[in-house]
Amino acid sequence: MADYTTSTHRAKWIFSPQDLKEKYKDANKRAKQALEKVPILTLYSSQYGTTRMEVDIDGSFSYAESHESHNDEKDNAEKHSRPKALKTEEENLMRAFYEFKIQDVCDAFKFPRKIQATALIYFKRLTCIYAACKAEENHVSAEELGKGIEQDHSIILNNEMLVLQSLGFDLIVYAPYRALEGFVSDLEEFYDAKDEQSDVIKVLHESAKGEVDKIMRTEAPLLFPPGQLALASLRRSSATHKVIDFERYLKSMLSRQHPAHATSELILSLNAIDTLINKLETHTSKDVKHVDRKLKSCLDPSSHDKYIY
Repeated sequence: MADYTTSTHRAKWIFSPQDLKEKYKDANKRAKQALEKVPILTLYSSQYGTTRMEVDIDGSFSYAESHESHNDEKDNAEKHSRPKALKTEEENLMRAFYEFKIQDVCDAFKFPRKIQATALIYFKRLTCIYAACKAEENHVSAEELGKGIEQDHSIILNNEMLVLQSLGFDLIVYAPYRALEGFVSDLEEFYDAKDEQSDVIKVLHESAKGEVDKIMRTEAPLLFPPGQLALASLRRSSATHKVIDFERYLKSMLSRQHPAHATSELILSLNAIDTLINKLETHTSKDVKHVDRKLKSCLDPSSHDKYIY
């Protein structure tokens, strides 16, 4: 079985808060630069033809330039403004909205939580549900998925290789759910749980799964290992139900399994995860409508004027 400590997930996809912030800023900067390189004439001419956005493997993109040049089009093009790129805050809003939608789609298809988590981690890196189903060996056809999300399935198939290449083919991801099961089993042994106590821990387990669902919509999976995400969910569940002494269990677990780790350091990580969950918001289509229009005008410059008037 693959080991998290030697995985590409740990080596390449866990960042410090500052590194992650810089990556968001760099991605936003690349998007703005790509948009600024589009000739105004191309933006105007696209209303009469096709302006195609090309995405490279590294996540950067550009627009295919039009080779047509007409004086009357050029004169009219000067009257048209260039679409404005999204701000980092607007990108974060769209990302939060679609992360909720991913969970929605996975729930509708009754996919296991592992697929939902894998899809969300892929989305945080790039995207998507179809690739997650393949990686987790849960078959769903592109046609079935396309029908479920009311999209042309050819879009899914045509972009599949780009998605895999952009992920660097790092398809094995570690979701917190398995780690959570391990901690729950250890918790049962710690309390020598029987009958009623065992039922209480099962309630904690189910509640903790819901907390993991929330965690997966935050930046936490890009900042902390799955074991810490699982512990954070279990601690939140324990605080809600107040049926076990979680701090006592935590100290015991560290002394038995990770004696070199200080409890205070782990608590800092768990608190940071808590903060991210407490900031979590669920946005509606109405909340992101104005940003969605702005985004579409960047992806398809010919739509720009349609959204202005």
